[in-house]
Amino acid sequence: MENFKMIAKTFFGFEEILAKELQVLGAQKVEQGVRMVSFVGDKGFMYKANLALRTALKILKPIYQFRATNEQSLYKGISAIDWSQHLNSNRTFVIDTTVHSDYFKHSQFVSQKSKDAIVDQFRSKTGARPSIDKDYPDLRINIHIDRDLVSVALDTSGSSLHQRGYRIATNIAPINEVLAAGMLLLSGWDGQGHFLDPMCGSGTILAEAAMIACNIPANLNRREFAFEKWNDWDNDLFDQIVDSLLKKVREFHYTIQGYDKAPSAVLKAKDNIRNANLDEYVSIAEKNFFDTEKTTQGPLHMVFNPPYGERLDIEMERFYKNIGDTLKQNYPNTNAWFITANIEALKFVGLRPSRKIKLYNGSLEARLVKYEMYEGSKRAKFAQPD
Repeated sequence: MENFKMIAKTFFGFEEILAKELQVLGAQKVEQGVRMVSFVGDKGFMYKANLALRTALKILKPIYQFRATNEQSLYKGISAIDWSQHLNSNRTFVIDTTVHSDYFKHSQFVSQKSKDAIVDQFRSKTGARPSIDKDYPDLRINIHIDRDLVSVALDTSGSSLHQRGYRIATNIAPINEVLAAGMLLLSGWDGQGHFLDPMCGSGTILAEAAMIACNIPANLNRREFAFEKWNDWDNDLFDQIVDSLLKKVREFHYTIQGYDKAPSAVLKAKDNIRNANLDEYVSIAEKNFFDTEKTTQGPLHMVFNPPYGERLDIEMERFYKNIGDTLKQNYPNTNAWFITANIEALKFVGLRPSRKIKLYNGSLEARLVKYEMYEGSKRAKFAQPD
């Protein structure tokens, strides 16, 4: 099978860990960009990347680049591609466009003109034309314009790869699965210890933590990928890739626990964990974190997504002070990480974070912060023996 270039899209701040994921999977020529990482692989690797990458939102396969400064040169460039290699006249397609250009102001206009070029090519060759289907297209085309450079790619994934397929129930402010996985990888979670999410909501962080711990492919539960509708879809090769990934699943010998004080959240989290076939690794209990203490021996790894006050009404100052007090008093020998878009509220935690990483939760600028809770006092830990 021949190799070709691909682009994995991701969130701001995850470029380095996505590049590392790709290298571990066996990608060639891995190069980081902004919110993306480019790499080289064959068709089997394209299947593998979609199945296994935890921090990728989409995998694109670039097919053509050209320069355009107006409607005519755009139409001509799109027409230069032989679309019969990717589409038939009785099939459907959709175009997703992003523009950063003074020449083209509206992505919808670019999509419309590009659609005209594709449809006209089929009509002139066959007398028939493929149609648009925005919801379930046979082919999803991605057009990106940066100034006068037009990049055309095929979307190999379809819907965003954060849609893993296990989450059937959500709460008011669920965290995106790719964001959860990225936070866990940035925190250094590798499954070699006990884990706690003390405000687990619908269980997304717990599910991602269990899959990382056991090396279970991130998108194993997903119903479909865009490439399954392509002309060159190879079902046997796909099954082979799934089997090879499942052979690398590993045993997990610690605990993964989740707490939430809302009974409805606990029920939803349990449903989602069961749906992901992870209930043998994860236990969830109805508890208010502020009334709990550490129950495991040895180091504890904690990652959570507390409310920001955006969609949940909480008394921010007292809430974040309680987080700091609970960690300080009840959770020795713990590395606690959490994300917040309420950067002001971090002042009330009353502890100094040892790491602060800038991320985005949706459109909100956020910080992923780390607090190290030592066994006994920090001074005692670093004291030199006489």
